[in-house]
This record gives sequence, structure tokens and C-alpha cells, in this order.
Amino acid sequence: MTQKELLYFEDAIGHEKNIIKICQNIIDNLENEDLVSFMENEVEKHTTLKEKLLNVLEEKANE
Repeated sequence: MTQKELLYFEDAIGHEKNIIKICQNIIDNLENEDLVSFMENEVEKHTTLKEKLLNVLEEKANE
């Protein structure tokens, strides 16, 4: 994996972390349970994506 590709992964992981943080902040301010549930699903989806990106980096580091 090239340095440029590693930087793309770093950026993508950072974006996923930001999305998770924003979603959690929104959840804290919501009263509608349907919207809370929707946003919790978004947090779960983006947490999974972040973990997948981290797993790819870990696999590459172990090669």
C-alpha cells in the first residue's frame, strides 16, 4: 500500500469518526424516538465502516 493510499484511509477513518460524533450529538438533542432510532442506526453503520477500514489497515500492517 502506497503512502498516498494510507493517507486516504486515514482521511476516511477520520471522516467516519466525525460522522459518528455528529450523529451522537444529534441523538442527544432529539426527542422523537423514531428519529433517535434512525440516528442510532446511522451510528452503528458508520462504526462498522470505520472498523472495516481499520481492519484493512491492520491486515496490511501484518503482511
